Amino acid sequence: MLDRLKSAASRLKAELLALSYAARDPRTPWYARALALLVLTYALSPIDLIPDFIPVLGYLDDLLLLPAGLWLALRLIPPQVMADARAQAARHPHKLGKSIWGLLLMLLIYAALVVLAWRWWTLRQSI
Repeated sequence: MLDRLKSAASRLKAELLALSYAARDPRTPWYARALALLVLTYALSPIDLIPDFIPVLGYLDDLLLLPAGLWLALRLIPPQVMADARAQAARHPHKLGKSIWGLLLMLLIYAALVVLAWRWWTLRQSI
């Protein structure tokens, strides 16, 4: 069981690395590139949408959101681009580290969600 989990984690990291190469490829459509960058930002951000200290839900977002976003991004990228990106990732494996840009984007998303919630609340109170 532990070996299967390690293998799955290794495949996930390899796919994220390939996704980072595919996102930089000019043959990738803009919408697939945008989703790929969002998935990579979330994966590399030091903060999560739901903090890990919240029991069950904290890890549920990592187990569901990241694979689902990765799956969708991989489906939107042309197969030949992904094949080339996977080959490039296999030739140049390196660790994807935490990203300051990922942190900043996640903070921006949190701020936008707070503003939207506040606006919804104030509009609801005025009715």
